[in-house]
Amino acid sequence: MHLMYFTEQPMSTYPQQEGLDFGATALMFSNRHFDPVSGSRLYNEYIEEYKLAESVGIDGIMLNEHHNAPFCMQAKANIFAAILAAVTERMKIVLLGNPLPLAENPVRLAEELAMIDMISRGRLVSGFVRGGGQEQLAAGVNPAFNRERFEEAHDLIIAAWTREGPFRFEGTHYHNRVVNPWALPLQKPYPRVWVPGVISRETIVWAARHRYPYIALNTSIESTRNIWKIYDEEAERCGYTAGPENRGYLQQCHVAETEEKAIENARQFRWMQGEFTGLAHPSWASPAGYSSPNNRRAFVEFSVGRRENPRGITSFEEQVEQGRIICGTPKTVIPRIRRVLEETRPSIYAVWGNDGTVSHADSLSCIRLLGEEVFPAIREIGQELGLHSPFDVDAPVSLAYSPETDRAEVRRQA
Repeated sequence: MHLMYFTEQPMSTYPQQEGLDFGATALMFSNRHFDPVSGSRLYNEYIEEYKLAESVGIDGIMLNEHHNAPFCMQAKANIFAAILAAVTERMKIVLLGNPLPLAENPVRLAEELAMIDMISRGRLVSGFVRGGGQEQLAAGVNPAFNRERFEEAHDLIIAAWTREGPFRFEGTHYHNRVVNPWALPLQKPYPRVWVPGVISRETIVWAARHRYPYIALNTSIESTRNIWKIYDEEAERCGYTAGPENRGYLQQCHVAETEEKAIENARQFRWMQGEFTGLAHPSWASPAGYSSPNNRRAFVEFSVGRRENPRGITSFEEQVEQGRIICGTPKTVIPRIRRVLEETRPSIYAVWGNDGTVSHADSLSCIRLLGEEVFPAIREIGQELGLHSPFDVDAPVSLAYSPETDRAEVRRQA
């Protein structure tokens, strides 16, 4: 198995009552509440935590980015990836990932990622995401073109990495008279691409068509099995059989020396979910045109109180019962993780270790216990279940892409 550590890098030092009074803390919550002194301290604490993760044997660090919200301070995942490329030596740097629709110049993004891959000596995993609905509004990008921009930016980046330049790219949303980046990835034909997501069927199908591993983001066991069903069916239509190497799972899991401390800190996972300060209004999270009509309708009905949250967010106790939140000592969390692995069978497993106001000391303790006690046992369980690391399996080139048939080439010839 490939075992990773993740945190959203929360900025939890703002006045939380202000968030409660405003009713939301994403997009429209004023940045006058941001404290750069606390931000500087937190950024450097996160770097220390990531370095500890490598020293205790964790396989990779999962990074992402969000915008205009205190639940995540990473405004540009590539910056932290570049730092980790220089200060670590062994672990994978897994970006889950860059929100492609927000990119105004995908070739620049391809160059940045190539630099990170070279500096890290080939340790980059380049994940691509559509980005949250409110982030389209924050970046001034029309949400109706989100999927079109995502797919077109992906095609341009892969072409920039694999086609000999110079060449021209004329798409619907991106126009480059000259594509000829001098910085190219160390990994060939290009770094592995993993695709994370939650509820979008279209993204699951797209990942399967490209044979990219799909990383389920803290979904329930039942929902995760449904994701694999959709993925596996599309894989069969594309001529291959998907296996554990195509599956990933992000788990909210806090480990501490005592059950009481673990439960206390695990309750902070509700901080991002909005129990304490609110998050984004559903109309911002799913603006018109951003998602399918069914998903949009579900969020609108949720916003007016006519149905449950379509992301399946329930109480802390219910999420523990569902296995979406795991907390405890190493002795008690290992069998609970085993159940998740048996039910969902991912070869890629990431632990989301802390959130909210969990202290730096408790975060370090959690990472140490994961690396020294929990993950060694999980590796043995993975071996028993046949969940082999995707890095022990040949990485196939995207089934849907080739320099001869990709959309960029068709447009160029036209």
